[in-house]
Amino acid sequence: MGQLEKIWSDAVAEVHQIVVGPMDNNVYILRCRRTGDAMLIDAANEHEELLEICRSLGVNQVVETHGHWDHIQAVPAVREAGISVAVTSADAGMLPSYDLILDDDELLSVGDLRIKTLATPGHTPGSICFAVEGTNLLFTGDTLFPGGPGNTSFENADFDTIIESIDRRIFARFDPGTLVLPGHGTSTTVGDEAPHLQEWVDRGW
Repeated sequence: MGQLEKIWSDAVAEVHQIVVGPMDNNVYILRCRRTGDAMLIDAANEHEELLEICRSLGVNQVVETHGHWDHIQAVPAVREAGISVAVTSADAGMLPSYDLILDDDELLSVGDLRIKTLATPGHTPGSICFAVEGTNLLFTGDTLFPGGPGNTSFENADFDTIIESIDRRIFARFDPGTLVLPGHGTSTTVGDEAPHLQEWVDRGW
């Protein structure tokens, strides 16, 4: 069982993180400091713990970075609690249920915060990242980790596609100081990872 930690904050936003489940999934809560509204990213597991966090931090929506089983175990419970769950159309069939479909290049609202969606297929056909406007925050799910892309050995995953997503949608668009918050493990930055893209291509994973 992980501990809920506040891992980032500025004048307008704060990010809390807890690690849950057998795959040590990172669950992030992005909160608007003025309004107290919050969004949970990846209702992965340990639903009782997550529901308690939702109540205490004002979570009123859940977004899924992709539909793999380890990221969606708590989805039925949060929906039952009246919290809407959003996922891309390409990954929606992997969830037991959902409320909203996420499209590329949308703006989501959490209080005063605006969150831009970026379709980044490769790990799954519908993998998506979330960038918080006016901050250096980028939630990458299982698309980008310290040391390389997410696993593409799964059915419907594709290495060339994830490399293109990382190169064109992330490295080409975001400053080196952008904080990458992945679905598992530790955070990194665009600046730390971008110089290694060709190494990943050469090694093939």
